[in-house]
Amino acid sequence: MSKIYREDEGFNLDDAIRKVPDFPKPGILFYDITSILADPDAFSYCIEAMLKLYRNEKIDAVAAIESRGFVFAAPFCHKLGLPLLLVRKKGKLPGKTVERSYDLEYGTATLEMHKDDIVPSSQFLIVDDLIATGGTINATKAMIESCGAKAIRAFSVIGLPFLHFRETVEDLPIDTLIEYFGE
Repeated sequence: MSKIYREDEGFNLDDAIRKVPDFPKPGILFYDITSILADPDAFSYCIEAMLKLYRNEKIDAVAAIESRGFVFAAPFCHKLGLPLLLVRKKGKLPGKTVERSYDLEYGTATLEMHKDDIVPSSQFLIVDDLIATGGTINATKAMIESCGAKAIRAFSVIGLPFLHFRETVEDLPIDTLIEYFGE
């Protein structure tokens, strides 16, 4: 069952999302946004929805989570003239980094950001493609705040509230375009 938040434009985002059972392991239903990227209308819909959501927000920079978050954040940042900071898996960034480990629905991981790119007192939007448990959002928020900046909102195309991300992510408003509530 799904709830679509931005259906008022007449576009059914659910139709553009591929559902893959038993990936990456048995029992997981994977919501694959690569099908959105293969559909120019669906991709445009997502970027336009982001622009409408945040056009009047005081955002100084965007932290995009590897790797699909990059795809949505880059055109958004380009349109609004905002800096784009990449949140990568540990060991992928060449400069001085800040890091944070987190749990996800099927394992653990560590994320990093370039420390020198985080301007103290700046306000960040965090962007990812899908939010499940909230671990990547919390890790990104913690890295931003450890450098003296502030995460003010988080955006994800897909939300999985049955995995309790809203309870896990503390003090950060989260916007999604569609949410799935399990089977």
